[in-house]
Amino acid sequence: MSAAGADGAALLRVDALVTGYGAKQIVSGVSLDVRAGEVVCLMGHNGAGKTTLVKAVFGLLPVWQGSVSFDGDPIERTSSAERVRRGLALVPQERFVFADLSVAENLDLGAFSVTDARVAQERRDKVLALLPVLAERRRQLAGTLSGGEQRMLSLGMALMMRPRLLLLDEPSLGLSPLLVERIMATIERIVREERVTVLLVEQNVHQALSIADRVYIVRTGRLILEETAAAMAARGEWWDLF
Repeated sequence: MSAAGADGAALLRVDALVTGYGAKQIVSGVSLDVRAGEVVCLMGHNGAGKTTLVKAVFGLLPVWQGSVSFDGDPIERTSSAERVRRGLALVPQERFVFADLSVAENLDLGAFSVTDARVAQERRDKVLALLPVLAERRRQLAGTLSGGEQRMLSLGMALMMRPRLLLLDEPSLGLSPLLVERIMATIERIVREERVTVLLVEQNVHQALSIADRVYIVRTGRLILEETAAAMAARGEWWDLF
């Protein structure tokens, strides 16, 4: 778990957010905050609205009602590109990599808005140090990587922009237990060494609680519980929440 204090300033604040797809409302008035330095986990059953909420935070879906603020500034009417410039990054569920490009070329694309080649190189070196599995495969085509390696590459691409807030949508999806442990350890290291704040969507409760500070539970598009990770872990069973 991170060392974020309970009195830390809210880096991200979502207030009474309503959104969905087309005419179908999925998220109904969710409010939450993520304080600087925290790992906050968003949990719930499949179809609860977790991914929809994260997409709205990142600007991939419109905010129908409510507000989203980042570092005190409203961002719900800004583009995803503007949110990236402000310091948000999203690693989606899908293995988002460019299959026909090398690992190094994928990382360079992650720093698409960095105009100084020296700065881009420094960032790539830092990411490769954080994710040594990518350093070993830097010249390998991304499409030939394993599922876990592609997930690491997606994470590396997001880190190339040196985000302040990292939105991670089910990074453990489809991975073996050993790879899930490795992913969670990597996230914990990124928070500690890069001072990145994380909003994590995850269904692997045990692994998520091992790195989270607080947890929000979403059911059918509504927030039903906010609790510290320690209190959630002490429950032992969570069937009544999902």
